[in-house]
Amino acid sequence: MDLSVFSRLSKANILVVGDVMLDRYFIGDSQRISPEAPVPVVKITQTQDKVGGAANVARNVAHLDGKVGLLGIVGHDENGEHLKQLLAQENIQSELVEQNTKPTITKLRVVSRHQQVVRLDFEETFELEQAGELQKKFEAVLDNYQTVIFSDYNKGSLGHISQMIQTAKQAGKIILVDPKQSDLNLYRGATVITPNLGEFKLAGGNTTNEETITQSARQLIADAGIDSILLTRSEQGMSAISQTEKTDMPAEVLEVSDVTGAGDTVIATLAVMLSVGLPLADAAKMANTAAGIVVAKLGAATVKPEELAAKFNQQLLTQGLHYQCPFDDVLQHIEFAKQAGEKIVFTNGCFDILHAGHVAYLEKAKALGHRLVLGLNTDESISRLKGPDRPVNPLEQRAVVMTALKSVDWVIPFGEAGDDTPLKLIEAVKPDVLVKGGDYTVDTIVGAEFVQQNGGEVVVIEFVDGCSTTNVIKKIRG
Repeated sequence: MDLSVFSRLSKANILVVGDVMLDRYFIGDSQRISPEAPVPVVKITQTQDKVGGAANVARNVAHLDGKVGLLGIVGHDENGEHLKQLLAQENIQSELVEQNTKPTITKLRVVSRHQQVVRLDFEETFELEQAGELQKKFEAVLDNYQTVIFSDYNKGSLGHISQMIQTAKQAGKIILVDPKQSDLNLYRGATVITPNLGEFKLAGGNTTNEETITQSARQLIADAGIDSILLTRSEQGMSAISQTEKTDMPAEVLEVSDVTGAGDTVIATLAVMLSVGLPLADAAKMANTAAGIVVAKLGAATVKPEELAAKFNQQLLTQGLHYQCPFDDVLQHIEFAKQAGEKIVFTNGCFDILHAGHVAYLEKAKALGHRLVLGLNTDESISRLKGPDRPVNPLEQRAVVMTALKSVDWVIPFGEAGDDTPLKLIEAVKPDVLVKGGDYTVDTIVGAEFVQQNGGEVVVIEFVDGCSTTNVIKKIRG
């Protein structure tokens, strides 16, 4: 497998088209039954709003560093406006079509003690005329994208899907479809369809044994003019099938926590990997691995490049590769982590030659939260601070070494403009915890006032005695 794709993820440019939804959660505790009816009384203590449906597919693409736009239908209402705001927070380009006669599809769930008590659906099926407006918008924006994902939830947005697929096919796009209709002829021209076993059987697939699965899959896609199929098979994993190849992949999760949104993760990962040049079999393996990661999480979760690369870490090393989040993408990754409720810790330094003191310090810093962001002085900054013979190791090499540590999640350089303090970077990151090592006091730490004013805390960690880069260099020089 070509694992250099991890350095090309941001080159994927994908348009997701389909039924978009707002997922709203009311969360609270329940300790008694209502005297009015035999139902639990839930005291709401928290509300959460998330993008759903096709929007969750787009969210999965964005969290894998792909560039992504979302085309769907919303109402001229408060929920539609709120959905647009959430898309902007998720780094998703909104291509939404607004109409006045139907509401924005909204799912309201009441959750108590990790159990769903009730779900309320606010929706009406969109008319063909409204689907036609979506088709017009699709034709207007298609040239801006390389790959198209059609995400069908049977809400009417894709009433003209066959015509849109033909338009995308003629434009030379990679086309993926998560099918909900049993007539696969609707998807003629698609590159890949991703049905589950139930959808496969409804379309005429035979699941008696492996041979009948392969034969019927090939017959179905041949009759419908579809290039290939990625069949998701629950605990049996997945099978990528074309007319010439079949690749079976076992399920990769040890313990399933929540399968919500796993299909969205599969098709999003598959699209990103196909977009950056992986063949179907390898892209499917990536999608299968991503599914194994996401079902071990609660809720409609996503997979990050760091998590996916970690699963392939040994292969990366044998190919002389190392995944490091591109510096320009780190702030967006931090924002995604904050949205997931993760606590962000920040520290900074030169870290020119890694030693035991550094390792101990960074492990203590990481223990103060969920994610550790390391601000790394640029080469120019170190030369100004330490002298013209420093750094010993250039920025790119220092970044590789630091991100190889289990304690460090992300590295961002600072100091290029002649400002050798990390203040601007701290203001951009907005950490929950600011950490500094040595004999500093809180009032002398750069950025401490900003962090505290924003509700964060500042922590000083003592260095390990006798460990310093300067001493290491002196010892080497004799």
